[in-house]
Amino acid sequence: MGYYERHIVPRIVNTGCGDKNLRPLRERTCAGLSGEVVEVGFGSGLNIPYFPDSVKRVAAVDPSDLGWKLASTRLAESEVPIERSGLDGQSLPFDDESFDTGLTTFTMCTIPDAVGALVELRRVLRPGGTLHFLEHGLAPDEKVQRWQRRLNPLEKRMVGGCTFTRPVAHLLSEAGFTITDIDLFYAKGAPKFAAAMSLGVATA
Repeated sequence: MGYYERHIVPRIVNTGCGDKNLRPLRERTCAGLSGEVVEVGFGSGLNIPYFPDSVKRVAAVDPSDLGWKLASTRLAESEVPIERSGLDGQSLPFDDESFDTGLTTFTMCTIPDAVGALVELRRVLRPGGTLHFLEHGLAPDEKVQRWQRRLNPLEKRMVGGCTFTRPVAHLLSEAGFTITDIDLFYAKGAPKFAAAMSLGVATA
């Protein structure tokens, strides 16, 4: 990981993913989290303000040291114990069936092996445990998809490997999750090629 990925990308993500239009979506995604939670793609802790009282502890998985530093104020204000517990979502350092719920927000777009990471998440969730997700990905409209494909090379270079064209629901199903609730829409405040959202819950 070079200087740009270590020192610039986390700041871009902290600003872009901290957009005020995304706050209600984060709140919806975090609703229903409970017990022991594993968050893959913790970033700079933008979900912390939305953890409900039912959350006992959060294991934060993210490779970025700077992201963890950018989260310092939110971590200090959190009433939920949060521990940085891993660096690689594709290889989680936890025993099988360790967590009640999982969380990913704007994570599947960047992890090189998204299905592998989701398989790992499913492994560490207890039977019947749920994964709450908010992800941008492949748009439902062909015209928008064409723009996504054109812009993917630039997006990957500028935002640490992020891609616009991951088919979120398909990835979850391929990893063995059962999607129990999903809302597909374009988020406000961003061009459609970057705003095709999947928000929902899947069961392990």
